[in-house]
Amino acid sequence: MFLPQEFIRKKRNRQPLDHAGITAFVRGVTDGSVTEGQVAAFAMAVYFNDLSVDERVALTIAQRDSGDVLDWRALDLDGPVIDKHSTGGVGDVVSLMLGPMVAACGGYVPMISGRGLGHTGGTLDKLSAIPGYDVMPDTAVFRRTVRDVGVAIIGQTARLAPADKRIYAIRDVTATVESVAMITASILSKKLAAGLDGLVMDVKVGSGAFMPTVEKSAELARSIVDVGNGAGMKTTAILTDMNQSLAPCAGNALEVACAIDYLTGKSRPARLHEVTMALAAQLLVTGGLARDTAQARAMLQHSLDSGAAAERFARMVVALGGPADLIDVPWRHLARAAVIVPVPSRASGVVRHVDCRALGLAVVALGGGRMRAEDAIDTRVGLSALAEIGQRVDAGQPLGYVHARDADTAAHAVDAVQRSYVLGETGAAPPTIHQQIG
Repeated sequence: MFLPQEFIRKKRNRQPLDHAGITAFVRGVTDGSVTEGQVAAFAMAVYFNDLSVDERVALTIAQRDSGDVLDWRALDLDGPVIDKHSTGGVGDVVSLMLGPMVAACGGYVPMISGRGLGHTGGTLDKLSAIPGYDVMPDTAVFRRTVRDVGVAIIGQTARLAPADKRIYAIRDVTATVESVAMITASILSKKLAAGLDGLVMDVKVGSGAFMPTVEKSAELARSIVDVGNGAGMKTTAILTDMNQSLAPCAGNALEVACAIDYLTGKSRPARLHEVTMALAAQLLVTGGLARDTAQARAMLQHSLDSGAAAERFARMVVALGGPADLIDVPWRHLARAAVIVPVPSRASGVVRHVDCRALGLAVVALGGGRMRAEDAIDTRVGLSALAEIGQRVDAGQPLGYVHARDADTAAHAVDAVQRSYVLGETGAAPPTIHQQIG
């Protein structure tokens, strides 16, 4: 007979956990026979005593198997089922371009995304800015869209990795979120439940990153690569910079417009392009669609230049209930903020440092993000035309623009953005791509 308290005692006493015990514990989490207190005690024991790679693999697989696991074989797809996942940040709109680009190159991308929490923006919240777009379609619609369009970006249903959902909710209120082992199992159980052949992980580094230090970001990347591969999914990770907003804007409707401008060629900001191409190229190599990253980059550039990637995005939007002409006239459908004001620089100089997390929190304060899962989102608000590290700004010139619902919240955001920027005599931008693991 399985006794959760004895299982927890083992981890508390730094003894190894076996596969059967981990499977039984996660089954108990799913059916409710393991209590909230027992989940919290286990999470705290793991936080202090960690899990080995084998234990992480077992926990990940058990969480994957706690609900539905998608199987794409019946659809006879003529390409690999692949995806990328990001640890999140500010202005990280990569998914909206990468999915259609990879689909245009022969991949199938069933991207199950999350909502924003804390200072990070969520892909689902961005897509919710598109009128009619169904972020929670039924499984049949999801599968059909992936088959017909090559990409569908939707939210996690209650039937995918439900054990992870319960464990995460308890970790969130018991100060045990920052366990690399449990973060790894949480991310990968959902990706494995999506039935992927391959995954590329975008792990952020810097002032707006989820992990507090470069070392912790690298540790998480290594863990995800080892556990993903250990669970039978070809996995690599790229460490990318989040010391400033990745796109020159942050906020839901603003980022959708940015993605459309990127796909149609109207505007391709350099750092955003570099990260999107690096992740997408690695995904094509991982999926066997390109022999190396040079060939992959050429294929991806062609998907942009030919309009094929933009067409996939437009088809995905229509398939999931959005407007057919979104890509042609985005601002006919995307709501605009009532108040748009510049953020005047308080001094002259070169941008040396940006508190990227503070920028994200400024968007949250405007109503564009949430601090609690139940908070409502205002998709109109955000920041645009943000100055970059290394850019020279004169006193009174804009560091960016605030998009707000009223003058009062706009004034607070202007002050927050001004305080997020540090100017000096010189400033050099950090590298956009730090390293690849796996």
